[in-house]
Amino acid sequence: MAEHWTGEVARQRDGFTLLREVEALRESGETARVTTPFGHEATMVTRYADARELHGDPQRFRLDAVGPPPALVAAGRDRAEFRRRQAGNLLGQDPPDHTRLRRMLTGEFTVKRMKRLVPRVEEIVAEHLDAMEEAGRQAARSEAELTRRRPYTELVDDFALPVPSMVICELLGVPYDDRAEFTERSARSLDSTISAPERMRLADASRAYMADLVARHRAAPGDDLLGMLIREHSDEITDDELIGIGNLLLVAGHETTSNMLSLGTLALLEHPDQLARVRDEPAAVDGAVEELLRWLTVVHGGFPRAATEDTTLGGHPVAAGDLVIASLAAANGDPELVEDGATLDISRPPSPHLAFGHGIHHCLGAPLARIEMRVAFPALLQRFPDLRLAGEPEFRHRTLIYGLHRLPLAW
Repeated sequence: MAEHWTGEVARQRDGFTLLREVEALRESGETARVTTPFGHEATMVTRYADARELHGDPQRFRLDAVGPPPALVAAGRDRAEFRRRQAGNLLGQDPPDHTRLRRMLTGEFTVKRMKRLVPRVEEIVAEHLDAMEEAGRQAARSEAELTRRRPYTELVDDFALPVPSMVICELLGVPYDDRAEFTERSARSLDSTISAPERMRLADASRAYMADLVARHRAAPGDDLLGMLIREHSDEITDDELIGIGNLLLVAGHETTSNMLSLGTLALLEHPDQLARVRDEPAAVDGAVEELLRWLTVVHGGFPRAATEDTTLGGHPVAAGDLVIASLAAANGDPELVEDGATLDISRPPSPHLAFGHGIHHCLGAPLARIEMRVAFPALLQRFPDLRLAGEPEFRHRTLIYGLHRLPLAW
């Protein structure tokens, strides 16, 4: 079971079913000892109630009580260095630091504030659809047998990745011209199979890039998120915290939504009746986004948490200091949450799924991600009503955020 450290989803063409071993754990209520890609030994829980309890109680189960990953220690990084690198990373902190930093950011990510971005998101989506359409036509014209060649696109590179990348760059204050560099680096760093030295090299490069960006914003704060933090909280926030916040939002802001857009498109193509509803029925879009979030759960598992006392979780004893991790993918298919959770059904009532986590660490950017998907899915399907697969999708494997490398489409 060790290789299934987060209850990894086996993306099979017959329904994207959970790995049988993890599903069996959920049905039995048992736990499993697993090893994370960073070398931590932890107990994995798979049921919805257990995952909510684990993520919802930062007093009994704390992120900041987890020590440095063995892989980092082996690479020569001590605990002090690990803590410095955790500064600003909200997914590795608990109160009081988490509370202080999140309070600075929450106002920028309210649903009301995010709705103001809808016109700009619509513009960005339309611009990329225009480019896709023109590029597809040019590719088709270049073929000798035009009538037998349909316009073609590679959705990940042409749409799913650049749209959220541009949105988060504008929001955060990152030059969009740098996107190739940081998207390649982030994708590589999410590969769970890379060596500890390579992971350290990538982390160092990301920190150096963001440190330079923070220094430029310190010198001339703009109207973006980094500029706001410096203008309004300069005396309350350190450069290390700004670097951590910037890197977290930059990676999370494009990686998760990008993979939802590509996987979600593939899922709808394989369920044409539900695709038609997303394309033609505006009232169906919100529910479809929530169901796709639940069904795909591109972030398979939460970060490990350390028990601060002898306790129990799901009826299982947990000793103080033990690490526990939840399979969010398994929890989101739990019959306790939804009936027949292995089936994609955009008509089901929205559920309190865990695709964005739960509790105080619930994803800060969830409102933005929802807006991007609510705009992008129907716009893509309306622009290209005859969209179809033009080759085999290339899936990511053994990665911290599940997704696609390639999705060739034609129309």
